[in-house]
Amino acid sequence: MSNLRRPAEMFDRDREWAALSAFAQDSTRGASLGIVSGRRRQGKTFLLRALCQATGGFYFAAEEATDAESLQLIGAALADHLGAPAPLTFHDWSEVVDVLLTLGRDGATPVVIDEFPYLVRANPRLPSIIQNALAPLRQERDESRTRLLLCGSAMSFMGKLLSGGAPLRGRAALELVVPTLDHQLAAQFWDVEDPVTAMKVNAIVGGTPAYRREFARDDTPQGPDDFDAWVVRTVLSPTSPLFREARYLLADEPDLRDTALYHSVLAAIASGNTTRGHIASYLGRKSGDLAHPLTILEDCGLIVHEPDAFRGNRTNFRIAEPLITFHHAVMRPIWSDLEHTRDASRLWRAAQRRFTGNVLGPHFEHVVRHWVRHLAPEDLLSDLPNLVGAGVVNDPAARTSHEIDVAAFGHNDRDGSRPLLAIGEVKWGDVMGRGHVDRLAHVRSLLSAQGKPGAETTRLLCVSAAGFTPELRERAENDEGLVLVDAADLYASVEL
Repeated sequence: MSNLRRPAEMFDRDREWAALSAFAQDSTRGASLGIVSGRRRQGKTFLLRALCQATGGFYFAAEEATDAESLQLIGAALADHLGAPAPLTFHDWSEVVDVLLTLGRDGATPVVIDEFPYLVRANPRLPSIIQNALAPLRQERDESRTRLLLCGSAMSFMGKLLSGGAPLRGRAALELVVPTLDHQLAAQFWDVEDPVTAMKVNAIVGGTPAYRREFARDDTPQGPDDFDAWVVRTVLSPTSPLFREARYLLADEPDLRDTALYHSVLAAIASGNTTRGHIASYLGRKSGDLAHPLTILEDCGLIVHEPDAFRGNRTNFRIAEPLITFHHAVMRPIWSDLEHTRDASRLWRAAQRRFTGNVLGPHFEHVVRHWVRHLAPEDLLSDLPNLVGAGVVNDPAARTSHEIDVAAFGHNDRDGSRPLLAIGEVKWGDVMGRGHVDRLAHVRSLLSAQGKPGAETTRLLCVSAAGFTPELRERAENDEGLVLVDAADLYASVEL
């Protein structure tokens, strides 16, 4: 069995296409189930439509409709697929699923139900119906090679389909999450050659493919000098779909009922309040009151919690979608002005401090941590990192503490410990020099004194988009324990 020929217009997604191809062509006797999820605009529908076109499979996109209307719609779609003279009539979903199973009688056939959460919202029994239809020793299931794929963008819902005591728990042969493009792939996709400009674009639109094709209509920055104009005409323009997209992302999640509260939580995080206590203070609430909204936002994939690398009882929250951070940090405070101004250039110039401090700086730090963990050259550190995060190191003698932007840990297979491989500082607009390295060296000595494994030989990592002083570059050439990384290094493994 070989991979199906991938569509020429498909960008990347090699891993996802290979997994779907293998699942769709699996000739093993018996119907099987696959779950495909991922945030909106990532290309899930494109992948699944292309899969069905390549194999002759059946694709059905559910709509927000009543249960009865959905049965009519899928009956019409099946009739069209089978070449029947009239729509098929169904009284319940048990009949539908059995017909879907017959599509795989003669061989492996993918059957896709896209926007599956819409159907379950109208009929909560649907997962149980599918569970029963796929039960072992059931003739309709055993004689079929239907590869049923359920797809959805409501991350909180899709994450619960296979969890705990859910009906479909243990039934899926494939669980595929379609992620956003990382910063390197996003730069290629947006066709941005300058690494600093690529990072700025990524800090606003992230790695969501649809934002270039459908939303920006292939309008990309033509270079560093065009970036500000591009922001004004594509993101800050009320006529652009990107202008209101951050608001719609929340509206797409059915579990976010009190949207005002969730917007406020996101605004707090975008303003730099990353701990639960700071978020609560920003909202004027008790810390315990935020347990539920933070959990819901995390289940929806809109925020992630990241444990402090050095203090296990401390957690920081980060917004997972850059456009939401940009909306709350830059656009929301001046929303009315943006809606009514004839030219947003002046507003954009006035927002540069918020953009750099609340959007670009934190995003750059996150990208650096991701790069160190997954994309950096193998010889960057003394060993492969097993965990990379940020953290705070106490300095008891000075009665202060030091924030560390990057802390990379390895894994010791002999005793299970995590030796510290590197600590680092990340700066967007500052040229880094001797003072930055001296601070890191001091923190290294503190960690060594505290008995942190590997601290004595841990490397010092300086990352700056603005560059380094000549003195620091000369020092790094003669000290293998000092590593300098600039913006170009973060994109070194791809051709921009």
